[in-house]
Amino acid sequence: MGKYEMHINKPETMDNESMLQLKGIYLAPYMQLATQLIGKARYAGGNMFRHQIDTMGILIDYGYIDSILLKASVVHDCIEDIPNFNPQQIVNIDSDGQQVLELVMEVTKKEGQKKFAKDATKRILAAAEEEANSKSTPEESANALKEALNNVKKTMSEEGEV
Repeated sequence: MGKYEMHINKPETMDNESMLQLKGIYLAPYMQLATQLIGKARYAGGNMFRHQIDTMGILIDYGYIDSILLKASVVHDCIEDIPNFNPQQIVNIDSDGQQVLELVMEVTKKEGQKKFAKDATKRILAAAEEEANSKSTPEESANALKEALNNVKKTMSEEGEV
């Protein structure tokens, strides 16, 4: 499994080693940078700043305690959604800054690329949640979510957005 591939079996609790690793991650300056997104609405609904923090929380929930990944999760929409944002701000935060920026650029919308349709996103996510909640085992729920992700990819491809 690659470093950033999704874990299917998430841990029930955080062990002491992971807690100490998380404790040592220098997140505050990245969070401060992301506060520029406070009050900005997301295209798919919700608040941009909360989305950054929620993304980090989901990663931790699934056992990802990697400083580069967690830092990138907190600032992953800054380049796209903060007017005149200078990516050098990420690089200048700390010694991980360049690697954080490289990871952020992997998920940043490219020039001329459209945002995925808001209505299609909501429709697919609602259907996926309903389907996953109807399953009796975690494995069945995971399979339902994988199918939903495939549907998102297919829809995006059909709309020329990938």
